[in-house]
Amino acid sequence: MSSTETRGQSQAEKIPVHVGIIMDGNGRWAAARGLPRLAGHRAGTENLRRVIRTAANAGVQYLTFYAFSTENWSRPEDEIKGLMRLLSEFIDRETQEMHKEGVRLLHIGHLDGLGPMLEKKVRDAMELTKDNTGIRVILAFNYGGRDEIISAVKKMLADKVAPEAVSVELMNQYMMTAGIPDPDLVIRTSGEQRTSNFLVWQSVYAEWAFPPMYWPDFDEAALLAVLSDFGKRERRFGGLNNPPQP
Repeated sequence: MSSTETRGQSQAEKIPVHVGIIMDGNGRWAAARGLPRLAGHRAGTENLRRVIRTAANAGVQYLTFYAFSTENWSRPEDEIKGLMRLLSEFIDRETQEMHKEGVRLLHIGHLDGLGPMLEKKVRDAMELTKDNTGIRVILAFNYGGRDEIISAVKKMLADKVAPEAVSVELMNQYMMTAGIPDPDLVIRTSGEQRTSNFLVWQSVYAEWAFPPMYWPDFDEAALLAVLSDFGKRERRFGGLNNPPQP
């Protein structure tokens, strides 16, 4: 066993099962090129497929993209409309190809507010790919971590869950990510080091990476470099990997 394989783990086992990505820097990418912000968002959308393919080939099983937060509604109306249009175009352009490649599309957040046509497109894409067994691509669109926790608590109250019955395991069942493993790794591009209300409940023991490049420039090599770095980390989950001997 090589020195990089610890605690009986093979290199393949050190690939994160679930990776979350905060796709940051689209606007700054565009500004640096003298382009409108929406051009940056378009470039960011076009980057999704190569990152999905690279992650799938590396062995990642779940990939969650933070595409639009519950706080993003405060952005200018033109930008919001443009982002909705880009999501619609992405679904139209990519769903069939991803379906052929065995990708399963999922969504977390609130579909209401997207408009009936876009909501239908998202639901149809999920329905089409629901039996696929390849990488699960989860779009966090109109999503916020605090909102998710509040929604879960409201459902528990509506179900009259007794206080003594509340546990981490039960809470997991009420989250939008029910059935999806917690992220092992969360990546935020652009070098900014904030969680920004992304998977607040689920990411408590995730490893984090903050590559400096803007999201449209986060290519295959950049993702593989982050995955390689993840494989060298020791995850303790609040404990000790090698506790001192008495």
